[in-house]
Amino acid sequence: MAFLSLLYPDRFTLALVATAIAATVLPATGAAAPILKMVIVGSIALLFFLQGARLSRQAIIQGAIHWRLHVMVFAATFILFPVLGLLTKTYLQSYLAPGIALGILYLCLLPSTIQSSITFTSIAGGNVAAAVCSASASNVLGVFLTPLLMGLFMQTQGGVSVGAIGEIVLQILVPFVAGHLMQPWIGQWVEHRRTLTGIVDRGAILLVVYYAFGEAAINNLWAQLEPGDLLLLTLLSCGLLATVLVITTMASRLLGFSKPDEIALVFCGSKKSLGSGVPIASILFPASMIGAIILPLMLFHQIQLLVCAALARSYAERNV
Repeated sequence: MAFLSLLYPDRFTLALVATAIAATVLPATGAAAPILKMVIVGSIALLFFLQGARLSRQAIIQGAIHWRLHVMVFAATFILFPVLGLLTKTYLQSYLAPGIALGILYLCLLPSTIQSSITFTSIAGGNVAAAVCSASASNVLGVFLTPLLMGLFMQTQGGVSVGAIGEIVLQILVPFVAGHLMQPWIGQWVEHRRTLTGIVDRGAILLVVYYAFGEAAINNLWAQLEPGDLLLLTLLSCGLLATVLVITTMASRLLGFSKPDEIALVFCGSKKSLGSGVPIASILFPASMIGAIILPLMLFHQIQLLVCAALARSYAERNV
């Protein structure tokens, strides 16, 4: 029954959908919009401060032991996925609603998740310690690489500005580094208050989703989307995930990885982080674009949970 529960949308996914609907019906307008934006800036800074405080330095040191595995996770996350995203944007942009193709590219440039990568690796009987190191390193690198890669791949008129990079540094990197520097003193306090930190993490994401989908409604994004657009987006998301799962599995076997390391590579290399993607998008893109940008990410987030839950069970049954 615990496994079957993974196949259904969790409460946070349902909260995301409810927030998107509420924002579409009742977006923040007038004086409320700038106030909401200021609250979002503060919540994002707090989110990454707590992430930095949770990251153990011992985990970073231990990560060097499995460097081949980490290189492969890095390659899947920041090379293979971006190439697939760029190909999708280049050749299928004309078939997608405005902004959606760019959202798929943005999805492909994001770092891996931490929690679900570790959870599925554990369920499947994989190398959990390596998964912790790889997923954590991916999130740290994503703070730098996602904005840089987005600026590299976007067209000149839509490129990431110097100001946006500065906002990334101030709102994400500085709080993250500050939190990590304080980890020896506050790390245990933060770790023992997962309920509080979970509220901060999810609250920040829900605020950004509300703001983004409100702006999308104001700019008539949904009038431009048809059922066929959502169907095509779903098929593309499934295709992206399937391609990466197949390639990472084949690569791990060709390189002679052990089964536990293969499992860690497959689950860490195939994930994309909603927790990092939504806040970074709120800084990189104009408010009118954020709804379309994060829509592929929200859809991919649920698909990766469903598919990887089934895959983790399959690995676990073979290991019995």
